[in-house]
Amino acid sequence: MDIWLEQLLTLLALPRYGLSTVFVVSFISATLLPLGSEPVVFGLVKLNPELLWPTVLVATLGNTLGGAVDWWMGYGAHKVVDKYRHSPTHLRVLGWLERLGPKACLLSWLPVVGDPLCAVAGWLKLPFWPCLAYMAVGKFLRYVVMTGALLWVFPA
Repeated sequence: MDIWLEQLLTLLALPRYGLSTVFVVSFISATLLPLGSEPVVFGLVKLNPELLWPTVLVATLGNTLGGAVDWWMGYGAHKVVDKYRHSPTHLRVLGWLERLGPKACLLSWLPVVGDPLCAVAGWLKLPFWPCLAYMAVGKFLRYVVMTGALLWVFPA
């Protein structure tokens, strides 16, 4: 069983490519594509414990830049007519986001809703740099908590 787990972690971490793989996977997973970066981060840290903080920082950077791409996509989509524009749910969510402002981007780490949230922030033309800063904080905390929890559950 230990050999199987080690082989799985080696495959997930892709240690031959290291931190560049973490960056690319984290970036792609922050866009609207369905991909999770946590297994790659965990795998690399599990195989190379000394790379914990560099891995978390690289994953945070890649995921934050992916969130910035989402923001710009939302900003560009502002000119596109949304067929649900006047639905009660849509109006309620937009009102909530407008009240919170860039702080709503702290929730960009959430699965399913986090990445579209970044796009909606751009669509609402919320200030880019504060949104980016809140995205970075939320995503950094996610990687610290998720990697720490996985290392606790699967100790060396």
